[in-house]
Amino acid sequence: MTDPGVPAAAAPDAPPPRVSYLVFRLERRIRACLDEALARHGMTTTEYMALSELRLRDAPSSADLARIAFVTPQAMNLVIRDLEQRGLIRRDPHPRGGRALRTRLTPKGLSTLRRCDRSLDSIEAVMLAEIDDPDRTTIAETLTLCARALHPDTQALTPVLRSQKPPPSP
Repeated sequence: MTDPGVPAAAAPDAPPPRVSYLVFRLERRIRACLDEALARHGMTTTEYMALSELRLRDAPSSADLARIAFVTPQAMNLVIRDLEQRGLIRRDPHPRGGRALRTRLTPKGLSTLRRCDRSLDSIEAVMLAEIDDPDRTTIAETLTLCARALHPDTQALTPVLRSQKPPPSP
């Protein structure tokens, strides 16, 4: 029986794994570790992402938070409502009026976020233990460039997707 944590030896003529596959596999492992660590703080990954973004940006909309967390606006509205009920965020009317609300971290939310950050620091420390600082910087810069290249606001991918022919209909 093979150990699922140890990759099987590749065939000698097999191509190396695609970068996108390796990134996906890493993301799934990070997500599993993060889900487990955040649960100990009574948080979900989506809630953590929302709180993290609120720390970085001044009062983003629920729609902005949904895009960042890769959830629907309806799902984010539920997350926001729960975070507000728990006293981790507050929503205030927008100074220009209307229905828009400005969402901000509360001191309790910031304290909770900092505890969660320490859990993520531990996960990253294990993940990056064998990588030196210059390579860590290169990885971060490279991943940022990759993400920026595929961002929905970027037009770079559109011609590639349009040039591909759809598979034939059955």
